Amino acid sequence: MATMADVARSAGVSVATVSHVLNDTRPVLPHTRQAVLDAIDLLGYTPNTLARSLVTSRTRSIGLAVSAISNPYFTEILQGVEAAALEQGYGLLIADPHDDPVHERKVVQLLHERRVDGMIVAPSADPRQLVAYLGRHQVPAVFLDRLVDTADGEAPADGAPADAPRHDQVCAESAEPTARLVTHLAELGHRRIGLVAGLPGLSTTRERIAGYRLGLAGSGLPYEERLVAHGDSESAGAERATAELLSLPAPPTALVTANNAMTIGALRALRDRGLSVPGDLALCCFDDFAWADLFSPRLTAVAQPSREIGAEAVRVLLERLASPGRPARTLRLPCTFVHRTSCGCPEPLPQSEKGTAP
Repeated sequence: MATMADVARSAGVSVATVSHVLNDTRPVLPHTRQAVLDAIDLLGYTPNTLARSLVTSRTRSIGLAVSAISNPYFTEILQGVEAAALEQGYGLLIADPHDDPVHERKVVQLLHERRVDGMIVAPSADPRQLVAYLGRHQVPAVFLDRLVDTADGEAPADGAPADAPRHDQVCAESAEPTARLVTHLAELGHRRIGLVAGLPGLSTTRERIAGYRLGLAGSGLPYEERLVAHGDSESAGAERATAELLSLPAPPTALVTANNAMTIGALRALRDRGLSVPGDLALCCFDDFAWADLFSPRLTAVAQPSREIGAEAVRVLLERLASPGRPARTLRLPCTFVHRTSCGCPEPLPQSEKGTAP
């Protein structure tokens, strides 16, 4: 098995230079770097990551704790995290906290014990144990998709405003895009618009309810609490919530579902009652997904930049590792309104037919 010394002899450089190329610890002239890389390739040299971590106190690994199995939305985020980490030479250790605060605390501890350099976590609805563990052990972390505020147990840093974030956070906009869905339905003439909301306690749930109310207010419609039912961010819960809304004495004529899993549950509830979309009830959803364009009718949706969120979280975490003392920040990425036909709008003309004379 080739060693670092073998690589140095083949490239005609010192072992220290090979180390600098492998670890990016000092600038190396381009032709020298290429000579080292060519020697590594020729000899089939594989760096000893474990030995390197003992010297540098870094494992070049990132822990990712998201409910990827139970929530398809996080699968795309995972792909963004993995690609960005690999591009920067980092490996990925993945754990599924199942949106359970106790299990979340256990998997974060497990990742920490595996000596990851930092973590990316999509917090549960009750992240107090998570936040306490990360703070106690000073683990560099980025919160993903769901935000954590000071009410969730973080102590303000010295001199920091009381409402300042204590960890870096990366998410998509939620309130304004949800308001856009409600406004669109109102413009189509709907006056009773229901919302299938997510799991109580999640920041995404709070923000999408806020956006729902904002859209109603902007359209001159009153807020009715009974038109909001919690689907708990999963399909079965959304099926129950939709049935609850449909059982009202004056049921909604249009529905907004607050994530992709709940869209499936809502559609199942409508099918079981023999109701069609948009003939009997118009539907818009938060979260576009791969097969949304294949439904009949095609689903009008808000598309989140899932992979970009994952990649941005890696970038922010690596910046945190490079500059541990910088202030924490929250980054929000814009969403896209994808206009299809489940809202009741007609199928748009093909591009070739637009502008032609009748």
